[in-house]
Amino acid sequence: MKKSLLLTPLLTYFTIVQAENPCVQTCFTTDPAPMVHDGRLYVYTGHDENKADFFWMQEWRVYSTEDLVNWTDHGSPLAIEDFDWGDDRAWAPQCVERNGKFYFYVPLHSKLSGAMAIGVAVGDSPTGPFKDAIGKPLADGSWDYIDPTCFIDDDGQAYLYWGNPEIYYVRLNEDMISFDGEIQKIEQTEESFGKPAFSIEEKNKKYHGTYTEGPWFYKRNGNYYLLYAAGGIPERISYSVSDSPTGPWKFMGDIMPLCDTGSFTNHCGVCDYEGKSYFFYHTGNLPGGGGFGRSFCVEEFEYNADGSFPEILPTKEGAKAVKAFDPYRQNEAETIAWSEGVTTEPNDITGVYVSDIHNGDFIKVANVDFGDNSPASFSAVVASALRGGKIEVRLDSKDGHVISEISVPHTGGWENWIQLESPVSGLSDGIHDLYFVFTGRKGPKLFNFDKWQFHKAN
Repeated sequence: MKKSLLLTPLLTYFTIVQAENPCVQTCFTTDPAPMVHDGRLYVYTGHDENKADFFWMQEWRVYSTEDLVNWTDHGSPLAIEDFDWGDDRAWAPQCVERNGKFYFYVPLHSKLSGAMAIGVAVGDSPTGPFKDAIGKPLADGSWDYIDPTCFIDDDGQAYLYWGNPEIYYVRLNEDMISFDGEIQKIEQTEESFGKPAFSIEEKNKKYHGTYTEGPWFYKRNGNYYLLYAAGGIPERISYSVSDSPTGPWKFMGDIMPLCDTGSFTNHCGVCDYEGKSYFFYHTGNLPGGGGFGRSFCVEEFEYNADGSFPEILPTKEGAKAVKAFDPYRQNEAETIAWSEGVTTEPNDITGVYVSDIHNGDFIKVANVDFGDNSPASFSAVVASALRGGKIEVRLDSKDGHVISEISVPHTGGWENWIQLESPVSGLSDGIHDLYFVFTGRKGPKLFNFDKWQFHKAN
């Protein structure tokens, strides 16, 4: 996939207990919005900049998975610069598909109004590229206009919700990039959201709920669900339900209560995939993370018999794999279950690849199924402008048995790619976790890593 944006410097080397949450470790990934398309699960995120002291966010990013544990980095298909009328604050997005087109709804600061606005971009694939669909904001002119969520109902009517601390919605036209009616503001009451509007609340009464921001809107078994960050600062995740897409809403309580997530905000998304239900959220739990350095996580859950949510708590383990990983196809190096030290970069020709590799860094690929026979060889596509290093292919842990080793030489440049191959030995058949451990001289960047594959004997 072609990319035109260069990423800013990302996370440096860190050590953490091996776990699957947060799902991505190569940069900060905020406000997850899942979408299932053509048998694959995509997650659209924001991107907190390294060492930020506010929500300094310049682009949106896309990740995908087919097994819930190994995530492929598709880079940034959309950024502030793609909207001529926007100049700052690329905050929480959502992407939906309709009639073969993908509509990417985003908030950003408007040059036209000097406030926040909702924009919409369109693309032909779930990973873009995307372009501004209308050349102007879809809705403009209020600091409330953030965090859009879109849903297409069974009758074809699409709805767009957004807002902080008010909740707004419109009925979108079939083209998904316009609306004819007025923007509606939902009345907040104790019955609908756990707390009435500020102007009518009882000053001495303690309320459980407070809608804050980040709505997530969808339908299940005839009921409409509106999930949202609640409680002010810090935020928990609460929800309300209705038998109509526009309410009236009934407050149901918390899904994820206040937890030690390392972040004073939270933002959720929900989807079903491969017959299971998943709850996405973000934390500040990566090293260097926090309230302005957030990363998306996922938990599997089951609805209660009446359709209500159970309490969902953050874990380090995350979701379990729903299928095994195939090592005999050509795989992208940026498909990762866990990593330490590395980052990713895009190139217009190559696409996304793994970069910033130093001695001792590694990548884990989980639940790899080698089948009944051991492969004969392992190949990798690499590049180095300096003196290179080695890829040690290890089984089941960073210190596990070495089954293959690639020596990476100077290739003439950081994007002068060559394919190298080495034999495999000492690998039993079956399912294993793979660790690509990078070694070389201490200090300098060693090489870049684009693709890999195991090969069966002829």
